[in-house]
Amino acid sequence: MLQLSIFLENSKGRLAEVISLLAELKVNLRALSLADTKDYGVLRIIVDEPERTTEKLRERKVVVSQTQVWLLKVPDRTGGLAGVLNQLVQHDVVVEYMYAFVEKENEQAQVVVRVRDQGIMENALRKLNLPLL
Repeated sequence: MLQLSIFLENSKGRLAEVISLLAELKVNLRALSLADTKDYGVLRIIVDEPERTTEKLRERKVVVSQTQVWLLKVPDRTGGLAGVLNQLVQHDVVVEYMYAFVEKENEQAQVVVRVRDQGIMENALRKLNLPLL
């Protein structure tokens, strides 16, 4: 799955401006994470049409990049995430970052995971038969 990373200046209203632009472009935000430093922020988003969204944002002079991530289904219960992460560690998967959200319909947590090595992750998922979106 492709994640979009949008680089934002740390200034009043900039986040609202970009989120409003996404709404104007009819982009359905499925998940988001915002990280910041002193001078800028990185808005990471999962959207329905990442290629089209990237193109439209670039037309509007928004700095955006695409990153391959994994979207895992995790049981929404105590220890659900720990169980999945412990299995991945046993298969040498190194997680660089992650963020999560809960799906209302099926009451499952969905976790966006960026890993160091895509091939190792593919092998681990195949061996573990973990559910993906």
